[in-house]
Amino acid sequence: MICVGFRRWKAANLKPMLSLHPERVFFVPSAKVASSLSPVPGDTLAFWGAIPPKGLQELAVATGSTLLRLEDGFVRSVGLGSDLIRPLSLVLDPVGIYFDPTQPSALEQVLAEAHFTPQELQAAQEAREFMVAHGLTKYNLEPRHALRWPTTDRKVVLIPGQVEDDASIRLGCADIRTNAALLEAVRQAEPDAFLVYKPHPDVMSGNRRGCLALEQASRWADHVETDASVVSCLDACDAVHTMTSLTGFDALLRHKEVVTYGMPFYAGWGLTRDHLTGHPALARRSRVLELDELVAGTLLRYPIYWDWELKGYTTCMAVLHRLRETRQRLEETGQLHRLKTGWWRRQWRKARILATAYLG
Repeated sequence: MICVGFRRWKAANLKPMLSLHPERVFFVPSAKVASSLSPVPGDTLAFWGAIPPKGLQELAVATGSTLLRLEDGFVRSVGLGSDLIRPLSLVLDPVGIYFDPTQPSALEQVLAEAHFTPQELQAAQEAREFMVAHGLTKYNLEPRHALRWPTTDRKVVLIPGQVEDDASIRLGCADIRTNAALLEAVRQAEPDAFLVYKPHPDVMSGNRRGCLALEQASRWADHVETDASVVSCLDACDAVHTMTSLTGFDALLRHKEVVTYGMPFYAGWGLTRDHLTGHPALARRSRVLELDELVAGTLLRYPIYWDWELKGYTTCMAVLHRLRETRQRLEETGQLHRLKTGWWRRQWRKARILATAYLG
């Protein structure tokens, strides 16, 4: 496996996950350097995200190598990837990537074509119920407690903010592609509802773009929630309106109404109400799925899972248990709060991780 264009810290995090034979995994800066390693059929040219580095696709065609897109899994860690926290899950896609609906992906193909066994559906149900019971999601960082918004018995609609330069928005949205535009559209669609805007944790941390000023958000939202976890918000809402956020998937796990304004991986399967009715992906997603079929494809078949303590591949359910245990330990020692607060402390932690990666 030849991995092209990865930052040093990400390479250090990923190398153990990519093969039990680390001597077969190489990280190089460009397709030109990858070419000097003489890849052949059976080798893999891997890169992060949706768009291959310059010349890499041509190299794959010329050498008969497999082109592989990498991305974080859907239940990732306790802490943000943008804070360089190591992932416990990873997706490796030789077809496309799940957040790019302009072309098929391995996940889309699984959801469109796979026959799920009763055992898989049972495992999917158990994973879904465990996630809901323990409030697990992608980052598992924020405090969880019951919310009491002054809703006056109105329908409560949660609007998760997103990183506006995120690839899922660039590739999966049309006319509505900013947090402000989403809020305005939801207010028009739900004029009498109590709207709650929840900024994205990467944006609140200052690591990513997409911060919507609280004053501007308040033009449409009745409340801007900056403290409680997305899980607490989901428990307190009736519906989720989103562009492409993973929060929509988390809402489906909890049997909430989900309305999409973009084309996330979970849209188009009969489980959501979708505004982009003319999107080409809908023609490929003609199958109607049960919820646990969506969960089985998304959480059981598509990602790989890794245990950093045991240093080996593991299962979705084992990672869910690990996430719960890690979060509980950090909560009990007061360290969970420190993962998301204190700009200098977070920079120092990132500096230590970078130093370890470069020295390694």
